[in-house]
Amino acid sequence: MRFPLAMDQEPPMQRRILGAHGPRVSALGLGCMGMSEFYGARDDAESIATVRHALDRGLTLLDTADAYGPHLNEELVGRAIEGRREQVFIATKFGIVREPANPAARGVNGRPEYVRASCEGSLRRLGVECIDLYYQHRVDPDVPIEETVGAMAELVRAGKVRHLGLSEASAPTLERASRVHPIAALQSEYSLWTRDPEDNGVLAACRRLGITLVAYSPLGRGFLTGTIRSPEDFEAGDYRRGSPRFQGENFQRNLVLVDKVRALAQEKGCTPAQLALAWVLAQGEDIVAIPGTKRRERLDENLGALEVSLAAADLAAIAAVFPPDVAAGTRYPQEMMRRLNG
Repeated sequence: MRFPLAMDQEPPMQRRILGAHGPRVSALGLGCMGMSEFYGARDDAESIATVRHALDRGLTLLDTADAYGPHLNEELVGRAIEGRREQVFIATKFGIVREPANPAARGVNGRPEYVRASCEGSLRRLGVECIDLYYQHRVDPDVPIEETVGAMAELVRAGKVRHLGLSEASAPTLERASRVHPIAALQSEYSLWTRDPEDNGVLAACRRLGITLVAYSPLGRGFLTGTIRSPEDFEAGDYRRGSPRFQGENFQRNLVLVDKVRALAQEKGCTPAQLALAWVLAQGEDIVAIPGTKRRERLDENLGALEVSLAAADLAAIAAVFPPDVAAGTRYPQEMMRRLNG
């Protein structure tokens, strides 16, 4: 028999295991990138309040990177979790190199000495003694993955990192990396409108190797929320103004898809964002999603996805209106697409 919750009582946070034998983390994490860059103006006070509200709600997984800001996002997260370290599972990343004189420029560095130096910087900015999950943000094509992961494994042995991850790595790279040290998580873009892990063998490799898929941009960079109706909705300087899926005819074609999701969500009695997140989580118990937000009300909306149960008929209806490869435009501009580990 099920008893209703008291009015002031929230349902327990769903947990999922990270890796084959790793720790349990909240099924929904919080992507912190947009708090510091890429998605309009910053509001550090509200962002810190959002992180703390997430912890109050039982969310444990916070995702950041040294490239966000750069460095500003790790510093912000460090301030937000001060005094609450035992409640947090911190994931951060190294490997994307930013040039202060040219904010748009990007490089990739997977050399062992860079791995070690980056870790020290992240520990200092976050104000912690150990990083729970340390990702290589992008695979360096000029450094064998064995060398990079070997240096990351040294950090585990030194007690500075607990678990290792990769981001946007191919199936063969995952295989090679796993021979050096267990990989707990692969962070890749995955959502209704980005189904690459299903098609390129990455999701299958994760399942074969016991690696959890951590889905970033599970809301299609906000588009799947249904709140974005025009490119003019973006603030000046918003990254999405230059993203192929948000431009011209692509925007209009994708808006039609989102409106179909909106209709399904209305039938289900939830928001489009909640339906999109519930769909990601329904793809397997070995998937965790990290939607980003910098506002408490959006965080609460996202967490409502945990209460949305999708039956086989619901999933079939979603598949009918949003099949794989239906989204118009590539998910990154051409230069950034070239940096992905194919």
